Amino acid sequence: MRADKPAVIYLLRHGHSTANAKSVLAGRDFSVRLSSVGEKQAKAVATELSDRKFAKIYSSPLPRCVQTLEPLAAELKKEIQLSDGLIEMEYGDWSGKKLALLSRNKLWTTIQNRPSLVRFPNGESFLEMQSRSLEAVTNLSIPGKSILLCSHGDVIKAIVAGFLGLNLDNFQSLSIDPASLTVLDLTRDGARLRLMNDTSYLKELKFTGSGGGKLNLGGGGGAARE
Repeated sequence: MRADKPAVIYLLRHGHSTANAKSVLAGRDFSVRLSSVGEKQAKAVATELSDRKFAKIYSSPLPRCVQTLEPLAAELKKEIQLSDGLIEMEYGDWSGKKLALLSRNKLWTTIQNRPSLVRFPNGESFLEMQSRSLEAVTNLSIPGKSILLCSHGDVIKAIVAGFLGLNLDNFQSLSIDPASLTVLDLTRDGARLRLMNDTSYLKELKFTGSGGGKLNLGGGGGAARE
């Protein structure tokens, strides 16, 4: 990023998933796919971004992210490259559990108010997740070019907070809905937020947001109203 022209980073959250529909914390479960709503959202994303010029398209290795990008990649005739740095947080023992059940755990309050202190049982810490995702974005960015990265709610929130200089303990105040788009300009002088959690292109779909967002983990996945 040692150049005058900014690297333009498009951060796309994967579409609504089968785990979102069940209000389950999916984590790194490779069996989780897009729901029927998520598949429609992926097509809407392709329509919205089909006129953009991306130097590269990158995805978390998890299928729900790759699936979200597939319609657009086909339209643009671009290869989807996988980046381990964009993968979902390792929630450890919390993975696959209902959010409503997890919210009763004593650790939940700390997750909401002091996430910088949290390491999930047999999992990753928020600080580790933020560090590896920021490193990934920095390494993948290309001055003067636009790249598209598809990742996960908490990961995108941590990326935005990190580049904007927000304390990680405040990152839960951010919201990243399924199939939403966030855009950052990165330069040698810092970062500028151009767009945050945009879902305007999903307005024709029955389900466009996080379904309330009270259980703020995983970006605010919520249950679908299908």
